[in-house]
Amino acid sequence: MNRIAFVFTHGPHGDAAGREGLDALLATSALAEDIGVFFIADGVLLLLPQQQPAQILARDFVATFGVLSLYDVDRLYLCADSAAERGLDADAGWVLDAEWLPAADWRQRLAAYDTVLTF
Repeated sequence: MNRIAFVFTHGPHGDAAGREGLDALLATSALAEDIGVFFIADGVLLLLPQQQPAQILARDFVATFGVLSLYDVDRLYLCADSAAERGLDADAGWVLDAEWLPAADWRQRLAAYDTVLTF
C-alpha cells in the first residue's frame, strides 16, 4: 500500500491551497490508511486558533483540521524551525496536537512516503 504525505506550505488566507489540501486529505483518508500530514513554512499558520477569516470575507476552514482524528489521520508533524521563525511556540494553543520536529527530522520522515502532495 502506498504511503501518502500531505505537505501544507501556504498560510490560511490569500489563496485556496490550504482549503483544497484539506479537502484532498479528507477524501484520501477514506481510501488510504498510511497518511502523514506535514505543516511547514507558512503552513504552520493553518494550525493557529482564533482566526477570524470573516474579517477578510474568507471562509473558515481551519477549525476543520481538528476533525482529522475522526478520520484516523494521526501522523501529524509541525516544523519547529518554521514556527520559531514566525515567533510561535508550543504554547500557542494549536488546533491540532502535531509532533514538533526540526527541519532535518521531518525531512527524514517525509522521505519515507511514496507519494507527496504539496499544498
